[in-house]
Amino acid sequence: MENKSARALWGDYLDKHLEHVFVNAPRTIHFSNNEKDANDYAVLVKKGIKKATSMSLLGLQHRGEPLPKIGDFLVVTDWEGRAQCLVRTTKVTLKPFFAIDVTYALKEGIGDKSLAHWKKVHWDFFADELQRFGREPRESMIVVCQEFEKVS
Repeated sequence: MENKSARALWGDYLDKHLEHVFVNAPRTIHFSNNEKDANDYAVLVKKGIKKATSMSLLGLQHRGEPLPKIGDFLVVTDWEGRAQCLVRTTKVTLKPFFAIDVTYALKEGIGDKSLAHWKKVHWDFFADELQRFGREPRESMIVVCQEFEKVS
């Protein structure tokens, strides 16, 4: 792990949780593709409001990234890469965009927490992401829904 603040946060966690000492070091991530949202979302995770994140399956495939799995740890950072908290994945589901419901939108905890807000924000995000790969979002595109709990 190259990020000094993430390494320190992970080390502090391991000092108290020796049962995870042989777990692979967590990925470091900030949510969103802009500074304001990334910083706002990090605060929401720290407060326990944001308990999920979403990715397009196509985006993961084009970047060669693996699917998240239950038990994965993530260090959530702000836009500048400063570690804010540590989360652990509790659930991963694959759903078409049209099947996302209000219950899941609430777990993401962003904006006014409505399904309409979730769909608008994520449609725009996926459109930007997929455009780089010559693709466009569709109602039937698969969304990777990753739920997590804050552990530190």
